[in-house]
Order: sequence, then C-alpha cells, then structure tokens
Amino acid sequence: MNELAKSIIMLGVVLILIGTIFLFFNKLPGIGKLPGDIIIKKENFNFYFPITSCIILSFIISLIIYLWNHR
Repeated sequence: MNELAKSIIMLGVVLILIGTIFLFFNKLPGIGKLPGDIIIKKENFNFYFPITSCIILSFIISLIIYLWNHR
C-alpha cells in the first residue's frame, strides 16, 4: 500500500508540473497543429480535436512510464 501512495503522489507532482508548463508556455511549438489534427470551422461553430497530438503525447507518457518501471 505504501508503494501505491508514493505512485499517486508522484503522479500528482507530474500533473502539477505539466499544468504549470501549459500555464506559462501557452502554446507549445508543434503541439496542436500537426497533420491529422481535426479542425472544423463553420460560421458560429469551431470544433478542434488534436488526435495526432494526443497519440504522440500518449506515446511519450507510455515511454516514460515504461522506463520508470524498468530501471
């Protein structure tokens, strides 16, 4: 149970750091404007879903977790 508590605290710290990065660096270069991101613009409606950016961020997070567990 002690390891679970440490993991949850570590996850919280990582999320706080990521939130701080997004707060201070409003637009990270390249993120959100990749080929494959879905953008639909109409008169009174804008829909944006960064699917390619989500896949890349998911891969990076998975890689970090994999490396963290295999050290």
